[in-house]
Amino acid sequence: MPLWSKLPTKKRERRPYRFRSSPGFRVPALTAAAVSLALALSGCAQVDTTSPADARGHAVKASQARFGTVDCRQAKCVALTFDAGPSENSARLLDILKEKHVPATFFLLGKRHIEKYPELVRRMAAEGHEIASHTWDHKILTEISDRQIREELTRTDDAIERITGRKPTLMRPPQGRTDANVHRICRELGLSEVLWSVTAKDYLTTDSALIEKRVLDQVSRDGIILLHDIYKGTVPAVPGIIDALKERGYVFVTVPQLLAPGKAEPGKVYRP
Repeated sequence: MPLWSKLPTKKRERRPYRFRSSPGFRVPALTAAAVSLALALSGCAQVDTTSPADARGHAVKASQARFGTVDCRQAKCVALTFDAGPSENSARLLDILKEKHVPATFFLLGKRHIEKYPELVRRMAAEGHEIASHTWDHKILTEISDRQIREELTRTDDAIERITGRKPTLMRPPQGRTDANVHRICRELGLSEVLWSVTAKDYLTTDSALIEKRVLDQVSRDGIILLHDIYKGTVPAVPGIIDALKERGYVFVTVPQLLAPGKAEPGKVYRP
């Protein structure tokens, strides 16, 4: 059964993952009406959020960036983020990011991902990328019990810490669906939630040129770009996205860098 069962009643991201134990992933068939509605959605839950600019403005002292030194109060910054990996496509993605000297933030899934590709998680951390949580099994956090929410988050955090030596401080709720209860539990666990401002809806297409166009059409300063390296059309689109945004004067940073000298606060939700 796919992880989504009905179309949304509010304006929010619906990502139809269908996870399997085999290396491949496929998107379930959608009706034309469902596709049209999905494409019309903006992609984030309707919650109170803090923008990167506000986070920077509220900072009392500078913090050290983990990937070079970029001051996003002066530079035109953008954050490239990838959900639901690692996957068989991640090694190629890491090669591209290394070649182009671009940091990214990876919101990783536990089941069949972290547990299957620990060496890729280790490489992500070693090459200076930010490692964050996308839960263990992609359960919708607003639809499960408090105990299940904690398990989805702590199991993933513990797995990442065992591999990298560092416990995540950031998480992204599946489908961007969150609420006050999720905020409370995240605060207890020392996690901040990160949503996004740009989505290519790469789960609906294998057309790399279309994925690139969708990103470039939406990006603005302090943007947080959502992509998925589990889909085969996404990674081939990344070099063009990077090159085009660099030509426009953008500097790529991790999410913590985007907020610096501010720092993500547990229980808060960040979105441009």
